[in-house]
Amino acid sequence: MSRVLASVPLPTPDGDEARRWAEQELSDPVYTAAQPTPLDLIARAIGDFLASLFGTQLSGGWAPILAVVAAVVVIVIIVVALLIWGRPRALRRSRVATAELFGTAERRTADELRRAAASHASRDEWDAAIVLRFRALARGLDERGAVEAPPGATVHAFARAAGRAFPASAVDLDEAASAFDDVRYLRRPGTPELYRRVVTVDDAVRSQTSVAQALLEAAPL
Repeated sequence: MSRVLASVPLPTPDGDEARRWAEQELSDPVYTAAQPTPLDLIARAIGDFLASLFGTQLSGGWAPILAVVAAVVVIVIIVVALLIWGRPRALRRSRVATAELFGTAERRTADELRRAAASHASRDEWDAAIVLRFRALARGLDERGAVEAPPGATVHAFARAAGRAFPASAVDLDEAASAFDDVRYLRRPGTPELYRRVVTVDDAVRSQTSVAQALLEAAPL
């Protein structure tokens, strides 16, 4: 059988046919997945750069100076990579609102939720005002890329994550989450005081810079 197969001549493709075969083969998702990401290319470039620096023998006191220069260059490259490839992810997240927010389908923006909360508050509908204002807080931080509120997250899990990003407001965020729980799940009546508590912390974190953003801005360029 093997001799029969070996005797069958294989077709020899012409130029167009060979190119078509190659395009079909390279369209396989396996090849796409194997392509290096921009961060892979940066890491490779950093490695090549450091190898070229330290591959040269230096005399005198130049070696320590060269090590410091190399470290600064690496930090600069990493910061630039975060600015280029990290920020677009945050912007994409701000444009595509999560369909679910604390167990409820919600596609409104933070500003829309704030206006809806204020409308309920003007009619003394404190339960709805508190719930909507806390959702506005969460949606606003998600839009900024500061704290993500994924589907299924509880208000207290979100408040803890937000407290790590904004430590100055950690206690207030937890109290606001408790106010949400009280009126949403425990059926306790909302009050103007609870509503003002949520409004105050929402306004506070809107004016603050998250820990991650502060570190990024403080990095040397």
